[in-house]
Amino acid sequence: MGSVSAILLAAGEAKRMGRLKQLMPFGEMTLVEKAVDSLLRSAASEVIVVLGAGVDEVMAKIEDRPVRIAYSPLYRRGMSYSIKAGLAMVDSQAQAFLVALADQPLVDSPTIDRLIEAFHTVDKGIIIPTYQGRRGHPVIFARKYGADFRRLEGDVGGRQIVSEHPEDVLEVNVDCPGVCLDLDTEEDYRALV
Repeated sequence: MGSVSAILLAAGEAKRMGRLKQLMPFGEMTLVEKAVDSLLRSAASEVIVVLGAGVDEVMAKIEDRPVRIAYSPLYRRGMSYSIKAGLAMVDSQAQAFLVALADQPLVDSPTIDRLIEAFHTVDKGIIIPTYQGRRGHPVIFARKYGADFRRLEGDVGGRQIVSEHPEDVLEVNVDCPGVCLDLDTEEDYRALV
C-alpha cells in the first residue's frame, strides 16, 4: 500500500476572525495542535504543516511533534501558495497528498483513515468526504494532481481541480460533521466551544 502525505494548511491570517485561528484554545490545546495530533494519529505517512502568519508563535506550539514545517512566504496572496509550499516537501515516494485545514478541529483520525483507505481501494484520484450530502475537507489528491496545483495562483485551493476532473472524484460519506465545519468567524468559534 502506497503512502499518503498530509499537508496541513496553517498559514492564514484569519482576517474575518480578527486573530490567529491556529492559536485559539480548543480544550487543553490550540486548534493547530488538535489538527496536527489528529493527522499524526492517522494512517498518513508524514505530516507537513504549512506556516505563514504568526510563524514563530504557531511553531512554538507544534515543534515538539514529529512534523515537517513548510513556510509559505506568499501566504498573504492566498491559499494556492501555501499548498504549493507544502507540496514542495511531499515525500517523492508518496502516491497521494491529503490537504487538511487547521481550523477544522473536529476532524478525527478514523475519518482521515477512512479517506486514505478509500484512496487505496477505489480507482479514483480525488477522495472527498461528505457529511449529510455536503462536501468537506480534508481532500486526498493523487500525486498526478501536483502539477495542477503548481499552476494555481491566488486564493484558490483544490475546488478548481475537483471541478476540472469530476470523473475522477469519489465522495466518501462519513459520520463526522467536522468535515464540513470550519471556523471563519468569532461566532463559529463560540458555537463550537
